[in-house]
Amino acid sequence: MALSLLVLVIPVLLIVVTYRFLHNGDQPVVVDPGPAIEEATAANRFPVAVPAGLDAGWRPVSAVFRTGEDGATLRLGYLSPTGAGLQVVESDAPSGGLVARELGTDARDRGSDRVDGHEWRRYTARKGENALVLAESGRTIVIVGDAPLDQVRTLAASVS
Repeated sequence: MALSLLVLVIPVLLIVVTYRFLHNGDQPVVVDPGPAIEEATAANRFPVAVPAGLDAGWRPVSAVFRTGEDGATLRLGYLSPTGAGLQVVESDAPSGGLVARELGTDARDRGSDRVDGHEWRRYTARKGENALVLAESGRTIVIVGDAPLDQVRTLAASVS
């Protein structure tokens, strides 16, 4: 019986080692946000703000544009240089509903925060996440994630 288990364990270990070390299996999959940004821009529902000027440590890991009954929404997911997850949500949906939906019902407004000349609202969101919200005419931008506030501000400055 032990020999039978050994015959099964050896190939599994070889697969795991190959995946982790030869194919960088622990690294996040980086995506190109370009197609989702182009789709949002072509829809012409709101002025699209694109993160720019971030250093190489910032990695885009998701990008989706969707339209629905409550508005059009562009979602861009990023990993910060420290590995924290952040999401940029841009939408023409009414800001009150969007903020409640994205930050959760327990979100707390912590006042204003000036970032790159724009007045953002600072929130603590569900599970200790930090968030910044910029509500403008025709568009709301929400940046939320489990990153420290300075990294949230860095991402906010890149879309301002």
